[in-house]
Amino acid sequence: MLHDLLSIIFPQLCIHCGEPLVGSERALCTACLCNIGWLHNAAHPGNSTEQRLSGRIPFQAAASLLSFKKGSVTQDIVHHIKYYKCTRLAHQYGKLFGEELRDSGRFSDIDCLVPVPLHWWRRLRRGYNQSQLICEGIAEILHCPVSAHNLYRRRHTSSQTHKNHQERIDNMAGAFRVRHPEKFEGKHILLVDDVLTTGATTEACYHALQAVPGLCISVATLSIASA
Repeated sequence: MLHDLLSIIFPQLCIHCGEPLVGSERALCTACLCNIGWLHNAAHPGNSTEQRLSGRIPFQAAASLLSFKKGSVTQDIVHHIKYYKCTRLAHQYGKLFGEELRDSGRFSDIDCLVPVPLHWWRRLRRGYNQSQLICEGIAEILHCPVSAHNLYRRRHTSSQTHKNHQERIDNMAGAFRVRHPEKFEGKHILLVDDVLTTGATTEACYHALQAVPGLCISVATLSIASA
């Protein structure tokens, strides 16, 4: 009764269209849920995520859960996870992603999940790393540990949002390091990020990891931006 009363006084709104949520709706109304750009590409070698990364880094498998377009439902999901610490939303979609990765059979030998790190100053200001929140949802399904501190961002980088392909690469060059390479030696890691755009960030992470003996990398991004 208290919940119903509070819903009348302070109605929860859909994060995309702004309409009041009713019944069991959470974060998104039913109409907006129907417009999510699901990709379901985890089970398919040569999918759009792998095509985006092909020739950039060697990887075993790659997948994305959602298609990211400006003004889309996916954009609002990602932005609320990234900027408003919607932990429940990150966990929910992380678990959904984890189920697709598990059911695909292509990510069955993952040893640990590695979120793309934020610089310590940006993490301090934001209070969290959105990729780690997504990781925790995936990890619950894959039953894998999350290694959140071994790969780190050694320098602050400016936003990638308005940069072209080459500017993104230059901006990320040398941005990452590995504290204890021996902890990743011989492992198969799943590198997790919120959005895959040009692949510059993923490539920069690989350059930091490539010297680790016997390391195998797969990639999972919650969304992939339209080409």
